[in-house]
Amino acid sequence: MLKFFDLERIDAKKRSGGERVKDFKEIYEVFPVNKAAEQSERCIQCGDPYCHNKCPLHNLIPQWLKSTAGKDLELAFALSNQPSPFPEVLGKICPHDRLCEGDCTLNDGHGAITIGSIETFITEEGFKQGMKPKFADKMTDKKVAIVGAGPAGLSAATFLLREGINVEIYDKQVRAGGLLTYGIPGFKLDKSVIERRVDLLKEAGAIFHQETEVGKDVSFDELQEKFDAVFIGVGATQGRASTIAGADAKESYLAMEFLTNIQKKLFGESYDESINVKDKKVVVVGGGDTAMDCVRTSLREKARSVECLYRRDANNMPGSKKEYINAKEEGVDFEFYASPKSVALDREGNVIGIDMIKTELGEPDESGRQRVQEVAGTEFRVEADVVIFALGFAPVKYPFLADNGIELDRWDGIVVNENYETSKSGIYAGGDCHRGADLVVTAALDGREAAKAIVSKLLA
Repeated sequence: MLKFFDLERIDAKKRSGGERVKDFKEIYEVFPVNKAAEQSERCIQCGDPYCHNKCPLHNLIPQWLKSTAGKDLELAFALSNQPSPFPEVLGKICPHDRLCEGDCTLNDGHGAITIGSIETFITEEGFKQGMKPKFADKMTDKKVAIVGAGPAGLSAATFLLREGINVEIYDKQVRAGGLLTYGIPGFKLDKSVIERRVDLLKEAGAIFHQETEVGKDVSFDELQEKFDAVFIGVGATQGRASTIAGADAKESYLAMEFLTNIQKKLFGESYDESINVKDKKVVVVGGGDTAMDCVRTSLREKARSVECLYRRDANNMPGSKKEYINAKEEGVDFEFYASPKSVALDREGNVIGIDMIKTELGEPDESGRQRVQEVAGTEFRVEADVVIFALGFAPVKYPFLADNGIELDRWDGIVVNENYETSKSGIYAGGDCHRGADLVVTAALDGREAAKAIVSKLLA
């Protein structure tokens, strides 16, 4: 350890921009054993590790870095999988520059430990060598229903099964995984990675009911009667629509509508063939990771050109810096300090562009972030055939929630107490349907902590 003076930070290799836009395969390679060990040896083994503290799951990062450096993969695998339901997933998609790596002590000039790449290596290499995460050897007679097979639901299922609680998962999509399967593109997360985790849960006894929507195909009352507890993890999938004129045009899409449709097409599932960007000029409005997913997906769908418009600058983009860099490498153009005013249409209602106005950053607001101000007289138009709005997401107000007296907050998020229990006894919730749109890692945290609370109550 402590070799940060001798060894520089090395990121995982990635395919060239021109090559990777030809398909939806992951762009990063997994570290080879020696490289993972070498990069782990850079860790200074802080007495009060900021990386551990900044991680929402409080992953045992220094401990599994030390085990990786010593090439004790079995211990590293156990340490990595103990607090996390799917470390190889989070190693690929977490915004490490804002979390663990962002708080690494070596960020003072030496370069943070490549925590995400090492996290991915540990579990991928462990699986390659036949290792598996541990689940209970003997099941209890307790049963929990999970509504939603996204990150929060899969996490809850993982930690319940570890304690011998039987789980059945109800999900409206054809495949399990939620956002991980249908929202995050394959170039960031190969779908076989999710399928492998789902298969492990099935081996442990989980029963999946796909294409089964609660409130339509099965009643919520039935779940309450049949199970000892219910966990709701339905995410926040309602895209925030733009209110500008023309935003409802037929070739103006919401981000998740676009991403989910493309993924369904790649799966060979039923999809909307009218959502098509091939040979078209695509403009994406927004600056987060979802916006980057949209621009990069558009390139792979053979768009003629792709441009991202954002009202602040690159340093103020809310997403991961590496996703912005990857998008630039792949050929996306960026226009900063630009805010949309209206979608321009021809006489037939077809999109021909988007009218913008220049912006500048003013005084900070209550949160400390600089306010966006429009600059008078700076209107301009960007030509476009398709406009995609990536403006964030909100929870869906499912009828079964109100019908069963489950309290919602003013943003339609499910209200829970410190034990993740809703206003209705025995009903728990977590993830984006509680928090609003957030990170996969915080959904994983909610699923884990809710599972602990459920176990504590059922096995008391």
